[in-house]
Amino acid sequence: MSAFKLLYVYILECADGRYYTGVTNNPDRRLEEHNAGLNPKSYTYQRRPVKMVYREAFNDFNQAIHFETQIKKWSHQKKKALIESQFEKLRELSECRNQTHVKNYQKPK
Repeated sequence: MSAFKLLYVYILECADGRYYTGVTNNPDRRLEEHNAGLNPKSYTYQRRPVKMVYREAFNDFNQAIHFETQIKKWSHQKKKALIESQFEKLRELSECRNQTHVKNYQKPK
């Protein structure tokens, strides 16, 4: 019987200040692979060196993939708030600011 491995959603900060989000079962190895530049077509190849600034463990594959997909859609500010554990700021950045949102909607006169 094989041992269960955790999955990690991770965020790398690239040399140019951009973030890269991924998922792996071995974050230390994955960081080494990114910095080694094994794939010239990868997002991080031209942005090395990279450093791991966030990782969260999951024991459910689907939850890990869902969280990774969610983070990839976030703004740079929102990712930074997550990395810095600024959860109140993360909540503020998550609020919808469209005029049609229920909090902002005003009936036409």
